[in-house]
Order: sequence, then C-alpha cells, then structure tokens
Amino acid sequence: MIQGMDDLAADGAVTYHYGRFPPESLDYAALIKPLARASAALARYDQMLKNMHNSQILLAPLRRQEAVVSSRIEGTVSTLDEVLRYEADQEGDDGHDDARYRSEAIEVFLYSRALRQAQNSLEDGAPLSKWLIRSAHKVLLGFGRGAQLSPGEFKKEQNYLVDRTKKKIMFIPISPEQLESGLDTLFGYIESDPSEELIKTAIAHLEFEALHPFKDGNGRIGRMLITLMLWKSSLISAPHFYISGYFEKNRDDYIDKMRAVSGSDEWTSWILFFLDALEQQAQENLLIAEQIRTLYEEMKDRFRLTLSSQWSTTALDFVFSRPIFRNNVFTSKSGIPSPTAQRFTRALVDAGLLQTLESPAGRRSGLYAFEPLLSLVRA
Repeated sequence: MIQGMDDLAADGAVTYHYGRFPPESLDYAALIKPLARASAALARYDQMLKNMHNSQILLAPLRRQEAVVSSRIEGTVSTLDEVLRYEADQEGDDGHDDARYRSEAIEVFLYSRALRQAQNSLEDGAPLSKWLIRSAHKVLLGFGRGAQLSPGEFKKEQNYLVDRTKKKIMFIPISPEQLESGLDTLFGYIESDPSEELIKTAIAHLEFEALHPFKDGNGRIGRMLITLMLWKSSLISAPHFYISGYFEKNRDDYIDKMRAVSGSDEWTSWILFFLDALEQQAQENLLIAEQIRTLYEEMKDRFRLTLSSQWSTTALDFVFSRPIFRNNVFTSKSGIPSPTAQRFTRALVDAGLLQTLESPAGRRSGLYAFEPLLSLVRA
C-alpha cells in the first residue's frame, strides 16, 4: 500500500465497487454444501474450545502465532519466539530495553494487544463499529513505524494496493470523500442484515478490505474482524479462531478473488473461497488444539511428579499462558508463594521441562522457555 502513484503503472487496476454493496444476488445453490461443511468444521472446533478446561490459557500461544502470520502477510516478518521474548520483557519490567528488539517484533506484539482490547470492548457491550476498529487501529500502530501512519485515524488521501515487484497498482479502494458513508453502510450491514452469519462474515471482511479505511494496517484489522464477528454471533464460544494461515498459503488467490468482486461482481466466488478457508483452517486449528490439550494432560502428570506440590497445576497453567517468561514474573504473578516458585524453576530446568534462554544476571531475571508447547505452534 502506498500514498502516491509516482512510477507505478495503473493499467489493469481494479477500482472499488461503488454502489454495489451489499451484493444484490448470490448463487445460494452453489453455497449450500460449502456452507454446511464450513459450519460443521467450525462447530467441531468450537466443541473442542468448550471441552478445554481453560481455552484462554491453552490457546494463548495460538493467538500470538496468529499475530505473527497476519502481520507477515503484510510484510512485517517476525517469529513467535521473538514476539514472546519481547512480551516477557514487557511484563518483567526489570530494566528491559526496546532497542534490543526489532520494530517488527513490537508491531506483532501490538497486534495481539489490539485484538485483546477489541474483544474486551465487545465483552463490555460495545458494538462492532467505526469506533471499535479505530480504537484497535490506534493500538496496532501505536509504536515504531506505525506511529507515523496516523494510528486511529481514517485516511484523508487516496490509497492503493500495489504489487511492488511489478510496480503496478492492483486495486484502488474507496475514495476518502466517500469512506464515512461506506463505513456506515458496512457496519449497518453487520448489525442488521439477516444473512447467514458465515456468509455475512465473508462479505463484511471483503468490504472492509475494499474500503481500506486506514493508511496502513488494513489487512490485520480486517482479519481481526473475522474472529470478532464469529465470536459476537456465537458461532464460536471463545474468541479463538485464527484464519491468517490459510490466507498466507493462498495469498495470490486471496487477492485475486477480492479484486474480482470489485471488477466483475464475483461475490459468490469470493464467498466459496472464504468458506473453504474457514473449513480448512478450522480443521487445522482443531488438530493443533487437540495436540495442545494432549500435551497439557501429559504435562500435568510430569509437573506433579517433578514438583511434588499442590501448586503444580498452577505452575503448568502459567507456562502454557506464557511459554517464554522472566522468572520474576513467575515468582510474582503466578499466585505461587515466591520461595516455592523459585524452587519450581530450578526443578523444571533440571528435569528438562524448561529451557534456559538467559541466565540471571544483575537486575535481569532469568529467561525461560517451555519448548514442548512452542514446538507445536511455531510456523
């Protein structure tokens, strides 16, 4: 995405579909079976969420990995380990230095924070609205390179989607002058349209991307909108559904299908692609969630035998929610008495259940990793 057209070819560029949202007609006969498959796959995944004793804890690493992948689609390349190290230092508050970290890692960290804030707002009764996405965007671009790109403010100049390798403009989103009206129509559609929820989510995601309301960060906010809509409509019982992996693997098709909507009203084709994405990603998420749950049950016994304490499950929950952590956070925030927590760290390292990333040094606490969990969710 850029703000100007200098040295870029505009031939073949697709322009926003003015006056053609929401779509007037869809081929529902073509959608029936894919919709049923996507709904069934999502329901199986959601049943797993309901059966987890605490999906917020167990799937926390998947939330971070979604942030990594969603950001990577937009060219912000970091790793799960890098982001978790930064997060551990943020929470540790023992003299950490942001300069130790690349700006990309911080941007991915902010994606997780923005999603969490948006979910908290919905839990507090806020509707999906312009205010909510602006608030999330303000957090998302609140530091580093993003801070120079009008965080929390809608675009005031025309933006473009660009193929940088070919130096070509691929898509021209809605004009700034018509953006407010377009957003009002979108959120009115989300709030009141009677369409089936998965179809509505597919259409709303595409429309948001076509509006491209911000200077930067549109893709990340748009994919965040998918999770929020699925959760708000009760299609998933907890806000843990992550779709960016499929979009990254099929990035060219993802972009082409969206352009075809504006170019030739290919709404049904886009929805079919989206439903397949939901089905495939639900199956993959389910597999990983099952592996995480199995690991948790295995580690429950290992931790109990290693620690010989009533606090063993508390320690396990902590390392699942923070698979990379500073020891001062473990001793102060796990709820375990500090001397006991100190003993636990030594015992878990000795047993090979924790890996030492940084030994304690001066004011800086030791940094530890729970590798069995990290190896499941890296991508």
